[in-house]
Amino acid sequence: MEILGYGLAVLIGVSLGLIGGGGSILTVPLLVYIFGLSPVLAVSYSLFIVGVTSLIGAVDNFRKGQAHINLALPLGVVSPATVYFVRLYVVPNIPEHLWTVGQFTVTKSVVIMILFAILMLAASVSMLRKAKIVLSEKDPIRHWRDYLQLALFGLGIGCVTGFLGAGGGFLIIPALVLLLKLPMKEAVGTSLLIIAVNSLVGFTGDLGHYDIDWVFLLVITAIASCGILIGAQLAKKISGTKLKTGFGWFVLVMGGYIIVQEMISLWS
Repeated sequence: MEILGYGLAVLIGVSLGLIGGGGSILTVPLLVYIFGLSPVLAVSYSLFIVGVTSLIGAVDNFRKGQAHINLALPLGVVSPATVYFVRLYVVPNIPEHLWTVGQFTVTKSVVIMILFAILMLAASVSMLRKAKIVLSEKDPIRHWRDYLQLALFGLGIGCVTGFLGAGGGFLIIPALVLLLKLPMKEAVGTSLLIIAVNSLVGFTGDLGHYDIDWVFLLVITAIASCGILIGAQLAKKISGTKLKTGFGWFVLVMGGYIIVQEMISLWS
C-alpha cells in the first residue's frame, strides 16, 4: 500500500500542473487512507506538500508570463493571514471529542474528514459544470468593488485552507476568471502562487503543535513536485476541458467513498 501511495503522490502535482488546483483534495485522503496518518496531521502535511509543489509551478508560470501578482493581491494578503490565524489559534483549541449522541462519539478527526468529503463533492460539481465564460480581449477597467469582493473571497478561502488543508484552487480560479477576467492559463498560474502562499503560511502556524516526520514529508513533497512538472507538460498536449471533467468524476467518487468510510467508523 505504501508503494501505491508513493506512486499516487505524483498525481498531486499532476493535478496542480494541469488545472491549477485539486492537489490537496488528493493529498489528505492519500495520507489518511494509504499512509495511516490522523486527519489532523494529514491536513498539516498537506499544507506543506501542496505549498511547495504549487510554488514550483508558480515560478514556472511566472517565467512564462502566465501569472499576475498585482491582480491577485487582495487574495494573496487576506487569505494567508486568515489561514495562519486558523492554524495557530483555532484548530489547536478544538477538542478531539466534540459531542456524544447516544452510542456515537463525534470526534474532531471524523468532522474534518466529513467536511473534507463535502468540499470534494462541491469541487467535483464545480469541475463537471459546463459554464460558459465570455472574456473580453481588452483589459477591463477594474473597480475597487472587484478587489473588495476578492478580499472577501480570500477570507472564505483562508478558512477552508486553515481547517481542511485545501489550497482552494477550485474557488480561486473562478474568482480570478469571473472577477478579474483573466484568461484560464493566467488564472491557473496566479492560482498556484496564492495556493503556495496560503499553504506554506498555514504550515508555519502548525510548527510546534505536531511531531513532523520530515523525511517522509520531504519524500512525498519531492514526488509531488515532479508531478507538477509532468502536469505542466501534459497541459500543452491534452484538452484541459476533458482533463477537468475526468478529474471531477474522480473527486466525486472519492468524496462519496470518504463519507461512507467515516459513517462506518461512527457505527463501529
